[in-house]
Amino acid sequence: MDHSTAGAVHAVDELGEGAGRLLAYLIAGHHAGLPDWNGDNASLFQRLEDARKKNFLKEALDQQPSEAILRGQPPGSRPKGGAADLHLWLRMLFSSLVDADFLDTENYMDSDKANTRTTYPIIDNLLTRFTDHMGQLASKAIPSAVNKIRANVLHQCIERAVEERGNGLYSLTVPTGGGKTLSALAFALHHAKEHKKRRVIYAIPYLSIIEQTADIFRGIFGEDVVEHHSNLDPDKESPRSRLASENWDAPLIVTTNVQLFESLFAARTSRCRKLHNLVDSVIILDEAQLLPPEFLEPCLAAIRSLSKHYGVTFVLCTATQPAFQPREINGKPFPGLPDVRELMRGGPLVHDPNELYQGLDRVEIHWSNTSVSATWDELVERVTHHDQTLVIVNRKTDAREVAKRLPNALYLSTDLCGAHRAERIEEIRIRLEANRERAKEGLPVCPLHVVSTQLIEAGVDVDFPVVFRALAGLDSIAQAAGRCNREGRLMCGEDEAKGEVHIFMPPEPAPSGLLLKGEQATRALLALDTNPTLAPHLFERYFKLWFAAINSMDKEGIVGLLSPGNGLEISFRTASEKFQLIPDDGVPVIARWGEAENWLTKLKADKPDRWIMRKLQRYSVNVRRNCLDRLIAQHDVEEVLPGFYAQSNDLLYDETFGFLGCADNIAPAPGNYVF
Repeated sequence: MDHSTAGAVHAVDELGEGAGRLLAYLIAGHHAGLPDWNGDNASLFQRLEDARKKNFLKEALDQQPSEAILRGQPPGSRPKGGAADLHLWLRMLFSSLVDADFLDTENYMDSDKANTRTTYPIIDNLLTRFTDHMGQLASKAIPSAVNKIRANVLHQCIERAVEERGNGLYSLTVPTGGGKTLSALAFALHHAKEHKKRRVIYAIPYLSIIEQTADIFRGIFGEDVVEHHSNLDPDKESPRSRLASENWDAPLIVTTNVQLFESLFAARTSRCRKLHNLVDSVIILDEAQLLPPEFLEPCLAAIRSLSKHYGVTFVLCTATQPAFQPREINGKPFPGLPDVRELMRGGPLVHDPNELYQGLDRVEIHWSNTSVSATWDELVERVTHHDQTLVIVNRKTDAREVAKRLPNALYLSTDLCGAHRAERIEEIRIRLEANRERAKEGLPVCPLHVVSTQLIEAGVDVDFPVVFRALAGLDSIAQAAGRCNREGRLMCGEDEAKGEVHIFMPPEPAPSGLLLKGEQATRALLALDTNPTLAPHLFERYFKLWFAAINSMDKEGIVGLLSPGNGLEISFRTASEKFQLIPDDGVPVIARWGEAENWLTKLKADKPDRWIMRKLQRYSVNVRRNCLDRLIAQHDVEEVLPGFYAQSNDLLYDETFGFLGCADNIAPAPGNYVF
């Protein structure tokens, strides 16, 4: 029988249209997911109406359930916060219910699997291992000004962790290369121990750096790190970590912004069951400026509610702190994040972020070429005057144009599948390190030119002496500068030298949308100061200009959909469908590169296997739907399984440029794959 709808009717009958209706959302949705109040036949209103007409409750009562179930003690808890926070409180209850239901069923149906959920070490144990690891790093560190500042930042984060209150909002503003990742983790672990927090969640915006961060943490904590994202290689999972990723029942989780925030606005049981484990945690938002601006209002509302009502400590960790202070934007109130406390606010060893920027000033930024656009040939001529350069542009087509003109250039973009990108980034690191060793021995370095889209800016740990960056948002320029002289190793004779960051005007402006708005905000700053210095006050001015240019910080109306009406009408499912941080405008296609061919052969020979399909995710490239349809018609791409596509034409993927089937804004003629 439909016990979930019968239970929802019973809740309303027992507790009335107020509390009863609230619980009805949870009970009715504990299998199918949280429903909307109004809408189709799956809406809560329609289900309750149908259940009453068809006597679902009577049918259930005829089975004589226990009185302890029927007449249990009414819930004593009350919603946290006001009406705007009601949906999150209900999701927390829903998470507790569905996780208990999953675990209870698992324990009954598969006790061996249930027993695999072995206990993870407590926070104190992780902190001890972290402290030992940092001690070993310090003993091996090469004495330098950069390493001294990193050590001081770490020390201050540890001090603040003990001083600060049990939950709240904090910022960690440290220039790129200042050791933010490990210092933020140090704060989180010490803070968790001091204030009895249950877990630390490290959320990262891009898949391109999550594996890098997870590998750092795994080097400290081994298999006690739970890595949860769509691109995870199954070989890095254990049965224990796979189960822990379902409900985040582990002390250290490394995940993505997409997993974290889409779960907070989800309707499906599998996405929601982790939410109650956010309570009493420390959440680090790495590169906080990359929270999606068009969903910023609901994201910040969730952060405020979790911090105020659920014992969560947030750390906004970035070199370019966004302007999240409450204020008016274009005449409308912007609630933002009130009372954010900076961890680097002065002390005996580390001073405020402005002084940190001065102490970690390792580059000279040249703005002189931002007034007149350069041709790609002119740019390449400037680049080839240097032995080792990183060129960052705003479009994949731009990156290909530059890379084709540079002999033996290494190209990076999302046209390369994830496994290919990881291999290429590792090759870049190895060649940079080899050149450093050659320079130490007085030998000439081997030429190395890398051309990339902005994906390399999101924390990818590379260190070039010279960087060329197409004009873009100021935050992107700062991130590009973080790939230059990162370790402060450049020397001029016996003195330290600065790296060079050259900002240039490309032949075309950035693509329309957020990238163009960022470029325009930077132009507005340059109109006031043609040679600005990167510093916290400049980023604050930049983000205020940028936010003012955003058409809406809640473009899908998520806040309105989740605000209860007078009859407690909430649109859980519609809000979940609309809250998609990554636009659903592409389809993954498996590229025939590396080991992908072997896994595809195995997939075709065997029955569909989730493990093999996850292995293949690392070889996927996102393709626009209209382009995919054309490639299928040309027999260049095949549908291996329903909705699962793979390259069938060997010419479609190139060792240098990756996937050639779709050029930016260009539809190539059949057989003529445009770079």
